[in-house]
Amino acid sequence: MAADDGVVLCYHAVSPTWPIGLAVRPESLEEQVTLLLRRGYEPATFWEIVHRPPARKSFAVTFDDGWVSVLEHGFPVLERLGVPGTVFVASSLVDTHEQPLRGAVIDPWADGPHRDELYCLSWPELRRLQESGWEIGAHTMTHPLLTQVDDETLERELTGSKARCEEMLGVPCRTMAYPTGDFDDRVERATEAAGYEAAAALPKRFVTGRPFAWPRVSVQRDDSALVYRLKVSPAVRALRRSSVWPRVDQARLRLKLLTE
Repeated sequence: MAADDGVVLCYHAVSPTWPIGLAVRPESLEEQVTLLLRRGYEPATFWEIVHRPPARKSFAVTFDDGWVSVLEHGFPVLERLGVPGTVFVASSLVDTHEQPLRGAVIDPWADGPHRDELYCLSWPELRRLQESGWEIGAHTMTHPLLTQVDDETLERELTGSKARCEEMLGVPCRTMAYPTGDFDDRVERATEAAGYEAAAALPKRFVTGRPFAWPRVSVQRDDSALVYRLKVSPAVRALRRSSVWPRVDQARLRLKLLTE
């Protein structure tokens, strides 16, 4: 049974200097996780949040893509706080330093001073995290938009990533995260059919009770302390589960455009 009040945070990179929105500062990560600990939330892996939460108030820290900075800058912060992480990796990009992760948001950084931050962790590095209590989940093989691929490719991306993680890490790969949060009913069904036990999403409106569409709170580099506190607050998360959230979100976006 899921936690009565479970929070799943979604991060990507952790970097003191990379100014992209996906890369939070190490000190911000520490402040954000510490806030939940002080509020009485118990740390857990993503699978535990969905299937075996340690307490009524629980939280998980997840990282999509498996970038090298997660080990370099994220791991020391969480280890110091006694918090395990969950990292979702695109299996065909692990252990290669010839092909960085690509995508519309990060491609502009591919040839600049932060190019090295686009590479993914190696299998030995992932095993080090695993041995420290971290969960390693799948993020497909090649990081495609899953709603845009055909059924055969969808099955291959899901089953292939799971099999590769299990082969290289020696434990069941029970969870995955949808690249860019992109999924629909077809993708959800295929993920369950591939043998996973839970999948992490990034929906605008939160829906509870669906292990293969589990909502996460996206955390960005430019989130102020106030914005983060609002994102993780029980009131805002309850609002995101309500039927009025689409109208509230539209109003929020209009206000943001007016103030920029």
